[in-house]
Amino acid sequence: MRNRLAKIWMAALLAAIPSAALAAEWIVTPSDGPALSAVLKAAAPGDRIRLKPGRHDGPLVLDKPVTLDGEDGASIVGNGKGSVVTIEAEKVAVRGIAVTGSGMNLSTLDSGIFAARTATGAIIENNTLTGNLFGIYLHGAKDSLAQKNVIVGLKDGRMSEFGSGISVWNAPGGKVIDNDISFGRDGIATMASKKNAFSGNRFRDLRFAIHYMYTNDSVISGNVSTGNSVGYAIMFSNRLKILDNISDGDRDHGLLLNSANSSTISGNIVRGRLQPADRWTMAGIQDSGHGVKDDAETTGAVEGGMRLGPEKCVFIYNANRNKLLGNEFQGCAIGIHFTAGSEGNTMTGNAFIDNRNQVKYVGTRYLDWSVDGRGNYWSDNPAFDLDGDGIGDNAYRPNDLMDKVLWTSPQAKILTSSPAVQIIRWAQVQFPALLPGGVVDSHPLMAPARQKDDLQ
Repeated sequence: MRNRLAKIWMAALLAAIPSAALAAEWIVTPSDGPALSAVLKAAAPGDRIRLKPGRHDGPLVLDKPVTLDGEDGASIVGNGKGSVVTIEAEKVAVRGIAVTGSGMNLSTLDSGIFAARTATGAIIENNTLTGNLFGIYLHGAKDSLAQKNVIVGLKDGRMSEFGSGISVWNAPGGKVIDNDISFGRDGIATMASKKNAFSGNRFRDLRFAIHYMYTNDSVISGNVSTGNSVGYAIMFSNRLKILDNISDGDRDHGLLLNSANSSTISGNIVRGRLQPADRWTMAGIQDSGHGVKDDAETTGAVEGGMRLGPEKCVFIYNANRNKLLGNEFQGCAIGIHFTAGSEGNTMTGNAFIDNRNQVKYVGTRYLDWSVDGRGNYWSDNPAFDLDGDGIGDNAYRPNDLMDKVLWTSPQAKILTSSPAVQIIRWAQVQFPALLPGGVVDSHPLMAPARQKDDLQ
């Protein structure tokens, strides 16, 4: 009996020892030549493979759960065909490695690091991926993590021929956190996924910073988009939380909602600025020389050769039952463009600051953008607050009849200073019944919420 108990105790003790304690560590130096592939073949599940500084030849396939760590200066270079590193096993980690040399075939998804459907729980972190077609591709790898990577995509040519920095396809539970992504097509592109988290990433010189398609029940938070064509393009996706993101000097839209429904959009900042006009004339072409001038370069700049962007801080198209709360939309050609039958949206606590046109809404319905006696802040609202409650004493209307005429017939702009137009606008002020349907804020705020001091 005593021997049996001893055996049971010993078995329990062994079971309690972490498997990592029994794992081997393999050290590979560049001078070893083909030794890396040989080590991968010989390694057991749970082993750690450490790459010494220098060039290691790819491509590699990780088909067992190992950890591939690189010391500072370690790189894996592909042969220009397919993906450089392919992860096929569960619980693989790839860390601290410079990866370059993928193929350039969009149909085969050539990537710096490719995590296949079988790569559940893959960890890809602290790597530098340069000049690959796709940087990282999470292709069905659920519960995977791409974190703290620096990804520089292709710099010259047509964006439609490039891959994205990080692509997520049907990878539920996948997280993309604290990455720095520049050049290529989109920063993060997600398709047909759910329960993802994209947080703390920085994007520049891309088409879309984040491109959402058919991805539900996910979070986009704390990201910074600078100098891209569009900041956050959210399409055909539901029940999202879009929180505390920044779009600074993007070209076309800071935030685009197309058939995005039942989501909360809160605490985001879209900031416009003067930008080189060739950003529009060269649309769709990537050039490493394009960029957005900083404030010091644009202060006092004349508009010859410059354009204000984004053209629209927010573009809402056929997006329903969303809550836009406490956002700041500043310095765009149009603060918010609202169209295509979008219904049931809540707009309160937002700040529309110094946009050339605060709202563009081509419709006949009345929309009251206030909730429970609290509306939004409008920088061009000459309102009074005699009772000091922080709410304007009169409703705010961003548009009048002539705005609608100009939207539907732009050629009428030549008449904007004519006496007839001035009489129409005077009459609307004197007789509010003449005002058309559209956006009304019945409880406009007298001051915006506290702005973030540092947009960068």
